[in-house]
Amino acid sequence: MSVESSFVQTPLGKLYVQQCGDGPPAVLWHSLFVDSASWGDLIAKFARHRRVIVIDGPAHGRSDHVAQPFSTSDCADFVPGILSELGIDGPVDWVGNAWGGHVGLQLAARPEKLLRSLVTIGTPVRAINRRERATKIVPLVQLYRVAGPNRFIMRTLTDALLGRDAARSNPEQAERIMDAFRLAHRPSMMHAMKGLMLDRTGIEHLLPRIDIPTLMLSARDDSTGWQPPEARAAAATMPNARVDEVAGAGHVAPLLTDAPRVERLVLDFWAECAI
Repeated sequence: MSVESSFVQTPLGKLYVQQCGDGPPAVLWHSLFVDSASWGDLIAKFARHRRVIVIDGPAHGRSDHVAQPFSTSDCADFVPGILSELGIDGPVDWVGNAWGGHVGLQLAARPEKLLRSLVTIGTPVRAINRRERATKIVPLVQLYRVAGPNRFIMRTLTDALLGRDAARSNPEQAERIMDAFRLAHRPSMMHAMKGLMLDRTGIEHLLPRIDIPTLMLSARDDSTGWQPPEARAAAATMPNARVDEVAGAGHVAPLLTDAPRVERLVLDFWAECAI
């Protein structure tokens, strides 16, 4: 498979973009803490059916470091410019994992018809509650600020994103995925954590505005709490959304533990949208 790599300038610096395949354009945007490597073989699988555009978000992967916190809404603001720079002037199929799903939901709720369809994977729509913030998020961020990606933080994040069983069953792939966090520029990652996690607000109010076909994939054993019943409740507030369950114990886990099912569900969904 031929892969074309480039950098696209945005208000948050240059973002690393990979393109492969041919057909209608589909954009893949990863979760917080990881980068495009988290998609694994799904990139090549989707590229058999689409022109796949894979983006490393600000402060992640090969994209530029950032000098200030930024929000999901900020990211959605510059997506039209990215697509224009790549010569894409029509709607795209968006596939977002966690953070990437938030960006997609923001875009789908806007008046501009930038998206043809939307797939979210492990993307909670509620805000982080006070207990989670006080007992998990704030201590993690403070420890990272002081100690960086030490063994405890790496183990905690790996368990939260991938699940302990998945990491043990496929340690090499899990390590490749988590290298994005381990090797990240610490000040930039701090800005990302503040803007995308500490300051994250709920987006339930956006859902009724989203009328494009939407598929929410929710991991059955997601340890962070975004499980299928909650996803189905969110989808019920949307005009054209549905939920499917996938295996995994964290937001990123389905890409590692249930990739064949994710592939099948997304391709079937795209086929339905084309009818």
